[in-house]
Amino acid sequence: MSSIQPMTRIKELKNPDSFKFEQVSCYICGESDCTEFLIGEEDLTGKDGEFLYVKCTNCELVYQNPRLTIDGIKPFYDSEYIAHRKKKNWGVLTPLYEWAMNKHDRDKERLVKKYCHVGPETKLIDVGCAVGTFLLHMNKKTGCKISGVDFKEGLEYPDFDKIDFHEGLFYAQNIPENSMDIITMWHFFEHDYDPNASIDMAKRILKEDGKLIIEVPRLDSFTFKLFGKKWPGVQAPQHTALYSKKAFLHMMEKHGLKVESYMPYGAFPPYFYIFTGTYFKWIGKGLNLNKIIFPYFLGQFLLSPILLFKNKLNLSMQTVVCTKQ
Repeated sequence: MSSIQPMTRIKELKNPDSFKFEQVSCYICGESDCTEFLIGEEDLTGKDGEFLYVKCTNCELVYQNPRLTIDGIKPFYDSEYIAHRKKKNWGVLTPLYEWAMNKHDRDKERLVKKYCHVGPETKLIDVGCAVGTFLLHMNKKTGCKISGVDFKEGLEYPDFDKIDFHEGLFYAQNIPENSMDIITMWHFFEHDYDPNASIDMAKRILKEDGKLIIEVPRLDSFTFKLFGKKWPGVQAPQHTALYSKKAFLHMMEKHGLKVESYMPYGAFPPYFYIFTGTYFKWIGKGLNLNKIIFPYFLGQFLLSPILLFKNKLNLSMQTVVCTKQ
């Protein structure tokens, strides 16, 4: 496949005139030569736009190029963005919905505790914390000291004021060096506009014996092979890069981090990708939670025998636990 000129190619796609794009180089190796990989859309909410993902001809990282400017991306993190939706009343399914949401935080807790001691003296920061439910859960369970960072303005949630919250870009925050025992990035890294700066920041604020835990979608997974450009892990334009196992580990090694553990799974439920990928590919864009919540849980029940083996099947996610060298 021949190399392309990203700024020329983006003009051939269907985008509002108000969109402002900027060209970027590969986040891993810095090269600009690339080939077209796929055209992604905002399938979750159905917003307008076609976004170009390219593959670096040198290191093979897949990334969005050109991308919207950082001011231009903000409207895609509005109240319709799934991590910021606050509806809690789902009728007779409300208890099941609450159980599923709480289970996500419990699965994060289980993963963290597998590799880290967490107690009242532990300082934990969650980067891309959204409304902070994981942090509040960890504080309630262990008494640990909690901090959070998120790009989104005006976040609200019960007890959110218990979090030492930093609004804005992670690498622009004033956080003391060598101050954190645990740094978590649950589906933040694939959104990052400067992943290199974020890892450098994490290394600065992490204690010498601290742990950095990062979970991202895995490009070379079963669900990507099944859904292609309609794979929920594309989630254009919010996802700036799509990491294969090779690229993910390469990024960690580039920054001198020791990968203590690599897992072909994460805390995020792979069933969500199975359900939404099926919806996007065969039904269409725009996920109306009010209409799909019953079939969502029905499908999860029917697939439960397969999902028992989710940690061994490379369905959609990957996680690393890193330490300083």
